[in-house]
Amino acid sequence: MALQPSDISSSNPTSLPWSRFAWLTMLATLLLISVGGLVTSRGAGLSVPDWPNSYGYSMYTFPISHWMGGILYEHSHRLLGVLVGVLTTVLAVGLWVRETSGRQRWLGVIVMTGVAGLLGRMGSWQVPIFITLAALAPVAMVWGLARFARDRQALRWLGVVAFAAVILQGTLGGLRVVWLADELGFVHGMLAQGFLVLICFIALLSGGWRNRVAPGSIAAPGLRRAWWLAVVLVVAQLGLGAAMRHRHAGLAVPDFPLAYGRVWPKTDATSLATYNRTRVEATAQRPIQSTDVILHMLHRSNAYLIAAIAAWLTFRTWRDAGRKTPAGRLTTVWLALVGIQIALGALTVWTGKSADIATLHMVTGALTLVVASAAAAAMARMCRVRPAFVEPYRRAGSGSPVWPG
Repeated sequence: MALQPSDISSSNPTSLPWSRFAWLTMLATLLLISVGGLVTSRGAGLSVPDWPNSYGYSMYTFPISHWMGGILYEHSHRLLGVLVGVLTTVLAVGLWVRETSGRQRWLGVIVMTGVAGLLGRMGSWQVPIFITLAALAPVAMVWGLARFARDRQALRWLGVVAFAAVILQGTLGGLRVVWLADELGFVHGMLAQGFLVLICFIALLSGGWRNRVAPGSIAAPGLRRAWWLAVVLVVAQLGLGAAMRHRHAGLAVPDFPLAYGRVWPKTDATSLATYNRTRVEATAQRPIQSTDVILHMLHRSNAYLIAAIAAWLTFRTWRDAGRKTPAGRLTTVWLALVGIQIALGALTVWTGKSADIATLHMVTGALTLVVASAAAAAMARMCRVRPAFVEPYRRAGSGSPVWPG
């Protein structure tokens, strides 16, 4: 039995070039996250103490001769942030123009390009403007997501969400410097992960990805829920990692796989005093506290839980959906990333939190979230209300659905 055209969602109106541009934006975002990780790992977060200027210069005219030491990482991170902002603006405007016409088209173009142009003019006098627009950004993001939920073909609303998110993200990064607030650094890091996932979904959907995932081709709603649980656990893991980074707790437990020679370390006052006397982290800014140890151990424990779920989900997804389906292929990649991530976490401890390894650990974590989210979305579509499709779309003995063509 062949899959009928009516069984597949209608073709996406967005052209393939915008999908490629979205992939470019995603790669630039991943590079931005990588350099941001180096800024944190190398303690360069306040190497440039003013914002949006850089030592009184416009960010764009800051002399290259001054790009030394931590300034190189911090200023490069700022410039890459501007690049991602420009790419996101072009993507959002392009999606809007593609899917609208008449007054609605030009009103959207004028608003987005006008806001981008206003933010592009650097100067300390602009800080209130940044703050105002950042305060409005969550409203625009919720509004855009609500409109997209009503019309899943209208990718322009995801473009609006991305445009608002990049404004909020850039402002949070700048205010982290101006206000010396570690809490903003945590939010800044987590929003970066969400923004990366959003751009990935725009790239997939604008490339017609939905048309290659047969709706309702398997009947396993429990598997769909398990995948979303895996996404939640990965988000929690990234949150724990971000909290550790900003509390400088990466080596609060300096041995692995044991923790101070135990399965779970003690956190009483006497033990903490011993940990601090023998501490190996040269860049530590304050003594180890019980919160640091607990955060570190929760991060490890959640990693073991994710590894177990990854192994189980791989088996179930291969069995129920097939290895050669989009969900099956994404599951294979995800399992490999989880293994690499755990190995990098161990290396981070064994090398005394080498800046490069710690950064690679963070970037791999971001990729783990992206792939898990894409696999969960593919599985959600494949588990959608059509159990009658199960047998007709399986090849004998392979467990793989038969795709059109």
